[in-house]
Amino acid sequence: MKGKGLKAKVKTVKLMRDYRKLDVWKKSHLLTKQVYADILPIMPVEERFALTNQLRRSAYSIPLIIVEGCGKNTDKDFASYLDNALGSAHEVEYTCYLIHDLGFIPKELYDKINNTTNEVKAMLIAFIKFLRGE
Repeated sequence: MKGKGLKAKVKTVKLMRDYRKLDVWKKSHLLTKQVYADILPIMPVEERFALTNQLRRSAYSIPLIIVEGCGKNTDKDFASYLDNALGSAHEVEYTCYLIHDLGFIPKELYDKINNTTNEVKAMLIAFIKFLRGE
């Protein structure tokens, strides 16, 4: 009996993923750091509880959701979490577009963040397709 339970635990451990080894997590972590370093400090005070907060939450939710998904046991479940991370990446994309359109950040900064965001989105889409066998 004891051996069988240990075997099940070993099998579960093999299924766990190390998020720190995933390129998509690394890139989304970089995006989060870019948002924190380059955009959040220059946002107007009156936007602290609106656009600034929305951008902050959507940016860090991308790598956070990837981390959470790494704890799931099946590729199907993991892909579902990556879908949610992709949704957060779309939120970052639009929020940055709006922040730029309102004149809070210059075009060069918007382009830099938008390029990183698009890279994250492309990586997420490719990984989702891979997990689903598409």
